[in-house]
Amino acid sequence: MQIARVVGTVVATQKHRAFEGAKLLLVQPLTLDDKPRGTALLAVDTLGAGVHEKVLVVMEGRAAGEALGRRLAPVDAAVVGIIDTVDVVA
Repeated sequence: MQIARVVGTVVATQKHRAFEGAKLLLVQPLTLDDKPRGTALLAVDTLGAGVHEKVLVVMEGRAAGEALGRRLAPVDAAVVGIIDTVDVVA
């Protein structure tokens, strides 16, 4: 799982039937101090996360597909939580 920030939405007029009813988001993985880490990813969202929100993203195909509720869906990343706060204990 990774912490990321939603940086945009993706609209696809045609997509795999497994994605019907699901929103596609562009998410930027973050370091613990909120700095961008790596490149942005496309993630499936069934929770209703919005732009600028911090989210938890699962990056495994099987777990991501199950988060969507469709085990065999062709998914690489899925939003599995919307983060309220992060506390790092030094």
